[in-house]
Amino acid sequence: MDALDILTNLENVIPFFQPIFSADEHRVIGYEVLGRFKTDDDHLSLGPYFLDDSIPEEYRLELDNTVLRKALQQAMALDDDVLLFINRDADLLLYDENEELLNLLLEFSEKGIKVERIVIEISFNNQLEDAERMGHLINYYKTYGIKIAFDKLGDNSHQIDLIGLISPTILKVDLQALRSTRLASSFQDIIYSYSLLARKIGATLLFENIEMVYQLQYAWKNGGRYYQGYYLQKPHPHFVDRDILKEQLKNECQQFIDSEKKKLAALFEQTEKFQNVVSELLQKYRKIEKYEELLLVLGKEMENFAFRMYICDENGFQLSPNLFKTQNEWLVQHEYAYKNWSWRPYFLENILKMRKEKKGILSDLYSDIETGENVRTFSYPLKDKQFLFIDISYDFILEHLELL
Repeated sequence: MDALDILTNLENVIPFFQPIFSADEHRVIGYEVLGRFKTDDDHLSLGPYFLDDSIPEEYRLELDNTVLRKALQQAMALDDDVLLFINRDADLLLYDENEELLNLLLEFSEKGIKVERIVIEISFNNQLEDAERMGHLINYYKTYGIKIAFDKLGDNSHQIDLIGLISPTILKVDLQALRSTRLASSFQDIIYSYSLLARKIGATLLFENIEMVYQLQYAWKNGGRYYQGYYLQKPHPHFVDRDILKEQLKNECQQFIDSEKKKLAALFEQTEKFQNVVSELLQKYRKIEKYEELLLVLGKEMENFAFRMYICDENGFQLSPNLFKTQNEWLVQHEYAYKNWSWRPYFLENILKMRKEKKGILSDLYSDIETGENVRTFSYPLKDKQFLFIDISYDFILEHLELL
């Protein structure tokens, strides 16, 4: 349909509402407002029109505000704690110099829909050229109590520069990429980074495009507090009951909890096995004092799960060469001696923890810089403030799924 046909028939422009559910209450905490155009037999999504740069800004702004006004009129019947998520293109926000959006929100604030219940989802259709101006504008909206969400972090990450500056209330992550096996591995690393970032700045993670139960579990496991997608509820022209999925979400989350507890128990058990094996072998070869000789005998004993070993002091300086396993033999890499690894995340923290608790530590899963494979490292305290590091092979991890 031509944009002019829509703009000359604004009476047929209506809002749809897609529920957003919370992990802590298992109920609807808000609705995202979506624009639709009512035809004789269907409702046409207006999403492409909002993002179409060929349509003049004033027309797109008028369309946006028409949908929002009708949505706010319907939202007056909602509970006072329900949030309304409204989409705004970054460029269009900057174009709105007359503050039509803000004036509309303040108008309805006087009617009972407090601006503190409004979440502006900012999407970035193109590379943002005026980041500084956008930062000032967002902070201006925040002074009124309006919440800010950064949209679609899963596939459009050029707005990352603004996150630290603005400290948005919500980071919205698109899970669509998780369905691609080609992108899944790197995508999970990105999501892990976003979960750490959200924690640092005090933001909430909202996962959207949840279309299957495994995506819901993924969102739950990666710190998602809010969930949205067709697996939960499709957009409707009306507000669904807030408790429509309460029992279902409660039961599914319990299954996630049980599964995670089982996996963690198996992980702790595997860590204890590493602890016992390494402890016994070090006791067995306690008379060997030369680093290279010790690593070689340990390598023969642990070649079923280890592919790299080395020894460092408490400051991160490597005292030994690397012992690296090729296909059929262990290779001694002298060039790694005397390198310093204290810059690695959690390195010194783990050193102090091992020294205090006098037992080994199993790292989280990470991508090895040299091999590119997902690995874990088991670290173990030796005598005289020295520490043994054993990199666990990916093949062993695949055989023990609790390590994934």
